[in-house]
Amino acid sequence: MFAGTRLRPPTAVRRRAYTTAARWPILAAALVVPRYDPLFDIEGAFFPSWMLCLLLGVIAAIVLRLLFARVGIEPYLGPLALVYPCLALLLSMSVWLLFFRV
Repeated sequence: MFAGTRLRPPTAVRRRAYTTAARWPILAAALVVPRYDPLFDIEGAFFPSWMLCLLLGVIAAIVLRLLFARVGIEPYLGPLALVYPCLALLLSMSVWLLFFRV
């Protein structure tokens, strides 16, 4: 061979086979998943139900924050910037599972 050239494995063939094999499950998921999102009709506008669950989770986390501060256990919770967003997320997902179970 020539001095400046290297033999390379046929990566283009491997990439093409991977993208072809991965294309069908991704396409099937993209066609099936959007059908299971419940919507609410509020004043003529459709809102996804996850927005309502997120709002209820944040409100419940705020109420629990006030309760924790009132009882006096808030100083023992740890990093509050991490605790309250995680609590809001946990409550949002709990509301989702409680009402929709999708």
